[in-house]
Formats: sequence, C-alpha cells, structure tokens
Amino acid sequence: MKPVFLTQFLIEEQRANGGAAPDLRLLIEVVTRACKRISIAIGKGALGGVLGEAGTGNIQGEAQKKLDVLSNDILMQANEWGGHLAALASEEMEHPQMIPEQYPKGGYLLLFDPLDGSSNIDVNISVGTIFSVLRVPEDMKHGDPEKAFLQPGVKQVAAGYTVYGPSTILVLTIGTGVHQFTLDREIGSFVLTQRNLRIPEQTQEFSINASNAHYWEPPVKRYIDDCLSGTDGPRGKNFNMRWVASMVADVHRILTRGGVFMYPLDSKTRAQGGKLRLMYEANPMAFIVEQAGGAASTGRERILDIQPTKLHQRVPVVLGSREEVETVARYHHAEA
Repeated sequence: MKPVFLTQFLIEEQRANGGAAPDLRLLIEVVTRACKRISIAIGKGALGGVLGEAGTGNIQGEAQKKLDVLSNDILMQANEWGGHLAALASEEMEHPQMIPEQYPKGGYLLLFDPLDGSSNIDVNISVGTIFSVLRVPEDMKHGDPEKAFLQPGVKQVAAGYTVYGPSTILVLTIGTGVHQFTLDREIGSFVLTQRNLRIPEQTQEFSINASNAHYWEPPVKRYIDDCLSGTDGPRGKNFNMRWVASMVADVHRILTRGGVFMYPLDSKTRAQGGKLRLMYEANPMAFIVEQAGGAASTGRERILDIQPTKLHQRVPVVLGSREEVETVARYHHAEA
C-alpha cells in the first residue's frame, strides 16, 4: 500500500472536511519537524551530552533537565518565524512569547509541554511532547497577551502528542477523529499508520501513582479498593494497574488498548488545584481522548468545559475509556 505522509493527510483532510486550513497545516508541519529534531536529540542520549540536570528551574519551581531546555528552545525557534502564529506559551516559561516584530503574525496560538515525563529520560523510558492550538481571539491586539490563551479546551482547533520510544509516534486530532503517524527515520517523514483510533468503552486496567495512596480523597480510595478487590468485589472483575510516570506513554497505552488514567486531586496537591497543567497537558489530552470516543474529567466536571483563570493552572485528571471515567465521576458525586 502506498504510504500516506503527514502533509498529504492534512491536505486530504482539508479537501474532505475543511479540517485543516493552510495556515493550520503549516503550523502542524512546523511543530512536527521540531519534534523530529527532539527525537534525534533523545536518540543520541549520553552520546549527545544531553542527559542530566540543566541546573535551572522552570516557572513551577521544578528542576529542569538538559533536554527540557533543549526541547523548549527547538520548539520556540522553529515556530517564531513562519507567519502562522501570533504567540507561543510553554510549560517551561512564565509568560507567553509574542512573535518577534520582524516576522509576520498569524491567526493561531500554540501551547506546548516540550518534554513530558522528562524525569524518566536518564533511565531510557519513553517521554514525549504535547501541544495544543487555539485561534487568536479578536481582541488580542488590545489586551493582555496571556489572557488570549485563557480559552476553555472546547476552543482547541488541534492537539497532538509525540511519544519518543522504540519508535517515534505522532498522535494528532484536528477535530475530525484521532490519527496516528510513525516517523520513518530513514526518510525523515511521519507516515500515517492508523486512522480513527477508538478507545474501548470498557476496561479492566487503570493507571495511577499508587505511592500517593495515603494522600487520596475518599472517592478515589474507594474506587481503587473496589478495583483491587477483583471478581469478589463490587466491580465483579479483575483489574491490572499500569504506571509509567510519563503522561504521553500512559495515555498512549490507553488510546491503544483502553484503560483509565488518573492523577486525582489529593491532600498533597489540593492547594495548587491538582498536579497536571490544564493548558499544556489536560486540555490537549482531553481533546484527543474525546475525539477517540473516550471521556476526560476532573472527577467532578468535564475538563474541556473548564474556563482557565491562569496560564499555568493545574487540575485533577481522569481520562480514558468512557464507562470507567463515568464510574469514577459517580464515586465523586456520591461523596458530594
């Protein structure tokens, strides 16, 4: 079968569904070219001198890895000159960056987590890049640039992630389903390998950091206890637990074979609203999961309906197979 490359796919989607305007197509192509560069840097590992701590911290006060900084720089430099963006925002930077004056401005905003799961990089476990695309609001020219990004997830026009593992995989939605591409390293192109991914509605697998169990809220404790009680418990079936500590890897497993991913609110993260970032992680992953037939919730409300109040806002996350996410939500509502 003749391979379908990313550019061809986006052009065909534009013709068939109006799903990828030329500027949006260009934006996605530029982001994915940057991801190829990140993939090469990760693949070199210690040979490229990119492992270890950078000696700096990000806006969240977290220690940065060398690859955090490098990945952020690659994405920033790749996207600032093309004319398709008005501004960019990164999990690694306190404020958005406007496109430099010498370059034309476009109609989109880009948000990204340049290297999700970077704490795993030194032990050679899969990491990834997550990105989200919004349209520029009409009043952006006259207001605070940061405010322009504060749009609920339902406003996203595209979202995707790459997984840098044994192969480099791109998962993408432009609102017309979810599609998977694999990087052909010999020719340097992303090739379509699966159309219209669908998450099974039911599951017997959950993904959660069990080391936080003593911090969990009662609904989460009860849910996990019921899952672990197996066929003799109220769920009536056995569950397996999987946890990579790299959101892209955990979500990609769920997208591939079903399951539920949870980073719930707990006593350790309550003061900051949760663990994961709404704009850089929760929203793009929720968009992808819903487009694949799944669901995404905080346990109490749909993630994509949340009106952001700040750029680096954090939220609880429960996403994956629809029936299981709805079950987790019922446990929360029962405690209300």
